[in-house]
Amino acid sequence: MSKDTTLVVMAAGMGSRFGGLKQIEPIGPNGEVILDFSVYDAVKAGFNKVVFVIRRDIEEDFREITKKRIEKMVDCDFVFQDMDELPAGFSAPAERTKPWGTGHAIYCTRNVVKTPFAIINADDYYGQKSFKIINEYLENTGEMCMVGFQLGNTLTENGTVARGVCQVENGLLKSIVEHTSIDKNSGIPLDTVVSMNMWGLRPDVFDYLEKDFVSFLNNMQNPLKDEFFIPFVVDNMIQKDGAQVKVLKTDEKWYGVTYKEDKELVVNAMKNLIAGGCYDEL
Repeated sequence: MSKDTTLVVMAAGMGSRFGGLKQIEPIGPNGEVILDFSVYDAVKAGFNKVVFVIRRDIEEDFREITKKRIEKMVDCDFVFQDMDELPAGFSAPAERTKPWGTGHAIYCTRNVVKTPFAIINADDYYGQKSFKIINEYLENTGEMCMVGFQLGNTLTENGTVARGVCQVENGLLKSIVEHTSIDKNSGIPLDTVVSMNMWGLRPDVFDYLEKDFVSFLNNMQNPLKDEFFIPFVVDNMIQKDGAQVKVLKTDEKWYGVTYKEDKELVVNAMKNLIAGGCYDEL
């Protein structure tokens, strides 16, 4: 019997490079967004609940998108990444408009996620094999893991991207360093394992998240722009607590609309996948 697993979708990002709300930018022939394909892949792989982390100002538009297809596929819940959703004793600077980052997005789900869970970005396409291997690992072990992509499969021709560059030994993640501006000329080998924020985590990670978030808030250099990222937390768990994180390598190609110019490539890729029979039931 399959075990319960949850997919957490981070959809509160500002989309600054793209210049708009790229989470709900249509890229499929019937108005599908990348998220439609990702949730389809996740449900097919065995995930039986989806939690969306969104901002209040996009709620109406976002729910309009999800009710077309996604809410017919799977049990859904919605969590707001509010600026003032902070540990006791902290408050957000009045002038801050930027979300607190991916670590905060996951922190905001602490009251609704009760099973082993995977996290993804709403605007990244990860591929069916990626969802299959992460759900199988979560169901079979319940332990922490990460889907590792080859850097060369995650780049765009239209600018730089942010990626977590990973050191892997004996199948385990040893360290991860965030690089915020990578392209094919950055000098990093194209077969390097990188994180695309597709993590498999246990509910006990919320204790670590809160502790590290408090430390982050106490040591910010720029209270208006500094962000708290999930890889920081995972790396701390590895370095300080000896946590083991299995790296599940995938040869899938990433697709995403990081820049407006990326959209045509993504539209064509989805068209080819649909023609190949990958999404006959979507």
